[in-house]
Amino acid sequence: MKIVVLDGYTLNPGDLSWDALKSIGDVTVYDRTAPDKVLERAAGADAVLTNKVVLDAETIRSLEGLRYVGVLATGYNVVDVDAAREAGVVVTNIPAYSTASVAQMAFSHILNIVQRVDVYADEIRKGKWSGGTDFCYWNAPLHELAGKKMGIVGFGNTGSATARIAVALGMEVYAYTRKSAAQLPEEVHKCPSLDDVFRKCDIVSLHCPLTESTKEMVNLERLKMMKSTAILINTGRGGLVNERDLAEALENGVIAAAGLDVMVSEPPRADNPLLKLKNCFITPHVAWATYEARVRLMDVAVNNLQSFLDGNPINNVAV
Repeated sequence: MKIVVLDGYTLNPGDLSWDALKSIGDVTVYDRTAPDKVLERAAGADAVLTNKVVLDAETIRSLEGLRYVGVLATGYNVVDVDAAREAGVVVTNIPAYSTASVAQMAFSHILNIVQRVDVYADEIRKGKWSGGTDFCYWNAPLHELAGKKMGIVGFGNTGSATARIAVALGMEVYAYTRKSAAQLPEEVHKCPSLDDVFRKCDIVSLHCPLTESTKEMVNLERLKMMKSTAILINTGRGGLVNERDLAEALENGVIAAAGLDVMVSEPPRADNPLLKLKNCFITPHVAWATYEARVRLMDVAVNNLQSFLDGNPINNVAV
C-alpha cells in the first residue's frame, strides 16, 4: 500500500515516530504541501493523510487509485466528503484526542488573565520588583475564580472537560447546548439562549464547531451584552468570532479581556488589530499540540488506517 502524508510536520516535528504507519505500507511524509503540489505528491497513493491540506472534489476525482483519506485532526472540513463518498473513498478523522489539552489551554488563558502571570513575569524581568520597597508588587487588581460564573458554548468533549475544571475551582457553570438539562452534570446549569450566556457570565468559553449558524456568533452586538469585567475565551475555531468587532470591544472597554488560541486566518495577517492589544492574549493554535495529545493522534491515525484495511473502518465520516 502506498501512503502519502501531505503535511506531517505539525503532528510530528521530530519527537514522534512514523514507524507504526510504515509497518502498514510504503510511506512518504512531506512536512508541508502547497496547493499546487497536492496532485503531484498524492498521485498513485492508496491512502492520503492530511491535517490542513485541502482535498477538494476535483482533487479527489483526479486521484483514481485513492481509497482512503485520513484527516489528522478532529475537524474534517478540508476534505470534500460528498465527493469522497461518490468516489467510494473512506474518510476518517481523529475524535477526542486533544480533549484534556484544549480544556487545559482554556484555563491557561483564564488563569493568566485573572492572575496576570505573563504581565508580572515581564515586569519582574524589567526590575519592577527588585526596585520596589514592598515585599510584594502589583499594579492591577487580581481576581479569584471561585464564585464567578463560567459560560460554556458547546458541551461536547472539550466543553464538558472545561466545565469539570471550572467546577473544581468553585465556579458556577452555565452551558449553551442542544443537550437537555437532564443530560448535563448536576453542577452545570442549562442556559435557554446564547444571549443569556453572554449576559449572565463573567467568562464565556467557546467549544462549538464552526458552521453557517455559528460563524461570527461573537459580534459587537453580543459583546455589548457582556459585563465590562467579562472575559472571552476561544479555543474552538477562529471564525466563531468577528475579530474586528472583538478588537473594538477590547479597545473601548466593552469587555475586559480575551484569550484566543485560534484566529480566522492562520497565521494571522500582521495588521490584525487584535495582535497589538494588551488585553488580548493570543497563543498560536497550540491547544491541541501537547506531546501526549499528539501521541494519541498518531496512535488513532494508524489504527484508523489498519481498521480500514481489515475491512472494518472506524471513525468514518464519509458515510
